[in-house]
Amino acid sequence: MKGFKVAGRYAQSLLELAQEKEVVDAVVKDMTVFIDVANENRDFAAFLNNPIIKSDKKNAVLDKVFPDFQGMTIKFFQLLTKNRREMLLPLIADEFVAKVKAARGIVPVTLTAARQLNPEVKQSILDKLGKAVKGEIELNEIEDEALIGGFIVRMGDTRIDASVAHQLSELKQRLTR
Repeated sequence: MKGFKVAGRYAQSLLELAQEKEVVDAVVKDMTVFIDVANENRDFAAFLNNPIIKSDKKNAVLDKVFPDFQGMTIKFFQLLTKNRREMLLPLIADEFVAKVKAARGIVPVTLTAARQLNPEVKQSILDKLGKAVKGEIELNEIEDEALIGGFIVRMGDTRIDASVAHQLSELKQRLTR
């Protein structure tokens, strides 16, 4: 849990500095690319977490891997490696992107269904969510055949489970009491 708090503080500091220098869009783009690279490459994550590799070597690799990054992003990476916090970079990047979306009124929503929902059902779900949410909904759709049918909506800490698998599980619990 301590890592999440520290990541949140670094992300907030970066956001405030990026807003002050008016480079938020460029830093968001950089952090999104960084998140993609970190999620797709386990060796990269292991590299960041390796305490034996010196900070200057890590900075050199980060400069080579991300040559087109905004100067502020590179300086931020250098600060983190200097403070031996580079293992938190993926968390910080996620937190930064989330904070920017929140500041812009964008609400990320994940809609998981057993198969692709038809457009009318999806629009009905989005309309109902739109009434409960202030801001613009950013929809991420996931297919998961384990749900059997129905859907699950995740929005921040809120989870709405209207899946057949969940309903069967609840029925089983009621019957076995």
